[in-house]
Amino acid sequence: MSEVPTFEEFASSRARKLFQVAYLTCGDWHQAHDLVQTTLGNLFAVWPRLRRQGQVEHLDAYARKALLRTYLSHRRLRRSGELTVAQLPERVAEPVTASELRLTLVAALRQLPPRNRAVVVLRYLEDYSVEATAEALGATPNAVRSLSVRSLAKLREVLGSESELLLRD
Repeated sequence: MSEVPTFEEFASSRARKLFQVAYLTCGDWHQAHDLVQTTLGNLFAVWPRLRRQGQVEHLDAYARKALLRTYLSHRRLRRSGELTVAQLPERVAEPVTASELRLTLVAALRQLPPRNRAVVVLRYLEDYSVEATAEALGATPNAVRSLSVRSLAKLREVLGSESELLLRD
């Protein structure tokens, strides 16, 4: 059994990775920071219990699950700030850089419902198994598979020709 790190050690070593998951999930820089801070605050509150249990190998999974639950709870309570438009603006085809592809993917992810977005981030960007994703979201593996298929179809529809560069099963 490994020694359980202090909360400060854990938070400083994992905050960046938690932020990456939060940002890819919510698509908003400031909201991602808020989600990470809320998650770390919640973890701090239960840290003595986690230390007593000594389950070092499960701390990362626990933190990600707490982050995703914070995100999904926040989405349920929040009104959407997105504005819908009747027609997308015309785009001129230009060479696409890697950073532009990432921004395009983040924009496309924003168009997915929260649970679908969480499934895509965990399954395809964090490389979770179907079972691990189901565990993190409190869903069944079949629900995760179904959400994955529908989410990828929606992303392909939204991304159009750029989907070939970004989405590979």
